[in-house]
Amino acid sequence: MQIWRMQPDGSHQEQLTDDDYNNWFPHVSPDGQTIVYIPFPPEVEPNKHPYYKQVYLRLMPADGGPSKVVASLYGGQGTINVPSWAPDSRRLAFVSNTDMR
Repeated sequence: MQIWRMQPDGSHQEQLTDDDYNNWFPHVSPDGQTIVYIPFPPEVEPNKHPYYKQVYLRLMPADGGPSKVVASLYGGQGTINVPSWAPDSRRLAFVSNTDMR
């Protein structure tokens, strides 16, 4: 599973990520410059989005290019399910789960 972008009419499809991770749930920053997303490890099936896995939050330029890890956490489903960017595009909110057994 990779991240793609396209025009609203479906034209100009462009793949932005290409790696072994299952990249999921991209959020574009309010200024349109950056995308944050969650890469699930390869052993997580692409059609699954578990809530308690070791995952990363990665940032990448909205035009494509190399991404960088900004957080390593236990999360996944629910980590950034709502708009997570601050209005100024400088901060990001997310949820990290802990095992409370």
